[in-house]
Amino acid sequence: MPPRWPRKPDRNDPAYRKLDDRMNFAVHVAIFAASNSGIWFLRTLQHADWTWTVWLTLVWLSVAIAHGVYIFAIADYSYKTHG
Repeated sequence: MPPRWPRKPDRNDPAYRKLDDRMNFAVHVAIFAASNSGIWFLRTLQHADWTWTVWLTLVWLSVAIAHGVYIFAIADYSYKTHG
């Protein structure tokens, strides 16, 4: 069951932004894991010499790590005022 938000969702709410960014990161990691495991499974099953799979995995992993570093270490979730 997805988490419930106790009030009306508002992207200006720091706690909501933080939760939303972390859920998006979790989706990113899940898609990465599912896609890459499928590609590597097919590569192994067919005894294929697909060199692009290594590059795809490394590049996507780098992007996922950068996404995680941004979400967990760099992002500023303090309250932003307009004006």
